Order: sequence, then structure tokens, then C-alpha cells
Amino acid sequence: MKKLLIVEDDIAFARILEAFLKKKEYEVASTSTLKDASKYIQKQSFDLFLLDYRLPDGTGLDLLQEVRESNPGAPVIIMTGFHDVRTVVKAMKMGASDYITKPVNPDELLMVLEQQLKKSATTPASAPAGARKDTDYIVGTSNKSRKLHEFINLVAPTDMTVIVQGESGTGKEYVARAIHNASKRASRPFVPIDCGVLSRELAAGELFGYVKGAFTGALTDKKGQFESASGGTLFLDEIGNLSYEVQIKLLRALQEKVIQPVGSDRLIPVDFRLIVATNDNLHDSVQKGEFREDLYHRLNEFKVTVPPLRERENDIELFISHFIGEANRDLSRTVKHIAPDALQLLKEYQWPGNLRELRNTIRRMVLLSTDDTATRAALPEEMLSALSGSSVTKPVGNDLKAIQEMTEKQQIEKVLREVNGNKSKAAKILNIDRKTLYNKMERYGIS
Repeated sequence: MKKLLIVEDDIAFARILEAFLKKKEYEVASTSTLKDASKYIQKQSFDLFLLDYRLPDGTGLDLLQEVRESNPGAPVIIMTGFHDVRTVVKAMKMGASDYITKPVNPDELLMVLEQQLKKSATTPASAPAGARKDTDYIVGTSNKSRKLHEFINLVAPTDMTVIVQGESGTGKEYVARAIHNASKRASRPFVPIDCGVLSRELAAGELFGYVKGAFTGALTDKKGQFESASGGTLFLDEIGNLSYEVQIKLLRALQEKVIQPVGSDRLIPVDFRLIVATNDNLHDSVQKGEFREDLYHRLNEFKVTVPPLRERENDIELFISHFIGEANRDLSRTVKHIAPDALQLLKEYQWPGNLRELRNTIRRMVLLSTDDTATRAALPEEMLSALSGSSVTKPVGNDLKAIQEMTEKQQIEKVLREVNGNKSKAAKILNIDRKTLYNKMERYGIS
């Protein structure tokens, strides 16, 4: 009998799911908050997780990292009542196995659960938690794409530290994974960390681990991500967001290959290769006193620049084809073609969000298509507005709230462009905290 944990704040709905799945011979536990779910996870292991996206004390995505550590290989299905492709893409990127939208059809849910159980049964137990198979990395045929791939092949066999730089959404993590997959560490873990979402207070504990009682809320010992990556590759995205204090610890880990968990006097030897990514110019950050110069020089053993999509126009159809195939698998669709007029618009668009925006757009088109051809009607409204010469669709009439929201959306987009997508800097300029910025970006559909 398979054990399933449901995390859902709609108690009545959760009970309906629980009763249905028990009849299908699942052993079901249910809770309504992240806090209680964490307690469940610490006490017992589960074969499956069914997480609501919106919860009273956060989102289902906040639980993903803990699930990956405590129940490696266990499928995680996200439930969302918000038909937002960006949320789905974010969930899949963070390690969710699948998703299902509300209202949930019980038979569809059962099918998803059984499919994921079959997949997990065929996944090797040694596969690292959250690992993704990115051996199908798209090289591209443009000159800049070929040059990028030459650099990847050149540096991959070494243990050199690599800085991957490029605009937001260009695929810096895919480049890092391609380097790892072509290296002698390919059979060992690839551990990605987004430094942009690590709070100043928790970053050291997340990266280097901590011992019970090290600070308020440290109820148990926690292994840090450096230790989890030992033998493999650690990828630090948005490296420029790390605090000065954490930068010092990182420099020591690189130089001495040891880490010290927060609250402990014990030194732990680690063997890792480090790849970092940034959409900033780290050298400029050093000049401004925002990044340690000694750490910059230690990181800058080899630098790879990922070109923006607008400079890889010969590759767009190749990427579109790849993303259609990926979306068909993930969303159970059978799209084979893009209508000629829609394809022409995709080629003309400037793609400020680069590959991430293209992938999200294709997934949206595939999701909205009921036959084998995705048409212009499935393109996002903001893209059509941009192509017609207007950056946003203006609200009609005198709806003050709509006008205010549109102004707010424009300002957020403007600041994000100015800081090349660096969300921490954008939040500081907008005088809001990072969590508020993420919520507003999700609300307005800003990628």
C-alpha cells in the first residue's frame, strides 16, 4: 500500500480526496499547513506528495526542497486553482513531478498518481534528489551557439570554477548542467541553488548546514548543500545576491575544501566543483564594493557568456520544436505544428525574457491547443501588444484599480529591465521586500 501525504487547506476538499484515495488502496495522511507537513515528513517517509500551491503559511513549492531531502525520488504533484503556466513551469523547474488544476477530477488525479509511481519505480535509487535529465541540451546552429558549445566542451573535463553570465532567461542553468553532464563528475549529484531566494539570515545554514539549536527554529541538524554536492557539482545562481558574510565562508570553502556548519566547531571536508551564474557584471559589483574582490578572482577561472535569444535567431525554430515536444509530454497534448502566421510573430518578437519566455509561451500555446496545430489565438496578449507597437494593453474605461495595477506592472517591468532581471536589486529600488516582488510578478504574469 503506497503512502501519500496531502497538503491542502480546504479541509472539506482534502477529506473528499482522502476518502477517494483510501478506496483505491492508498494509505493517506492529510494536513493543511506547511508547518504541520514538515512535522509529518520528519516523522515518516512517503511514496507520494500531493501539495496545494496556495497555503496559509506559504506555497507548496516551499516544501519541495525538504521533500527532496527527506524522500528522494518520491513524486510531488502540485495542485493549483490558478491556471497560470508560469506557476506550472516554476514548479517543474524546482523539482515537481507533475501538476493538476482545480477543480480536480478524481479519475484524472488517480491516473497522474499511478503514472508518477511507475516513473519513480524505473528511476535508479542512486539518482540525486531533484535531478533532471538534461542530456538533450540544445546546441543550436548559429555561430554564437556553436561557440558557446565549444567553450562547454573545452572546460567540462576540467575541475575549473566557471562563471556563467548572461541575461535573465538565457538558460544559464542549462549551460551549467551541460558542463556537469560532460564532466568526470556526471554520475554524481548536480545541486542547483538560487541565491536570489535565500534570505540573508538563512543563506549560511542552507549552504553550509547547521546544528540543532544554532538559532531559533533549528530543531534538528541539517546537512548543507555543499555537503550534498560533495563528489559532484554545486551550481549557485545569482551569486551576486550572497551577503558579504556568506561570501567569506564561500571563499574559505573554495580554498580549503572544508565547510563549518552554523553553530558547530566541526570542519567537514567536501569535494565539489563550483559553477556560478550571474546576470550582473561581477567586476562592476567589485568596483562598487558589493562583491568581494578576492572571491571574484577565485571564481573567475573560466567565464562563459550565454548569448540572448535575439542574437540566436537561426536557432528559434529549433528551440520551438524542442519546447513543443517537451510540453506535449508534460501536458498530454499532441501539437505538431505552429500556424505560419503565429510562427512569423514568434520570429519577429524580441524575447526580452529569452529562452525562459519562449518556453513559457510555447507551453501556453500547447496547453490551449485542442488539435495538432497551435494558432495565433494562443499567443499571450502582451506579446501581440508589443508586436503591434504597444508595450501593454491599456485598461478600458475609468476602472481606477485596473489603471493602478497596470501602472504598477509597467514600473516593475521597467525596473527589472534596468537591473537585467536581478530581483533583489529590483526589490530594493522599488522599496519592497523580495517576497512581495515575487508575489506581484506572479500576479501580473511577469516572467
